Amino acid sequence: MREKEFPNNTATPDDIDNRIRILEEKFEYQDQTIEALNDVIIEQQAQLDSLEDKMRRIEALFTAIEDSPAGGEEPPPPHY
Repeated sequence: MREKEFPNNTATPDDIDNRIRILEEKFEYQDQTIEALNDVIIEQQAQLDSLEDKMRRIEALFTAIEDSPAGGEEPPPPHY
């Protein structure tokens, strides 16, 4: 206990019960906040995974384009 609030140890059981109730309320609020933040992190990780997958597909597409013949010319048919 802080002496400022209860000088000379004059805290009554009601004072202590009130402080405990306040601490429990704060704990519950913090627990809810942590749970909400955790949900946001899970959602953002799913979005990040999706974006990474899209980037890999884009990189593969660019690689395929770079490896194709220049100028968009098609190679002659095999019977020539």
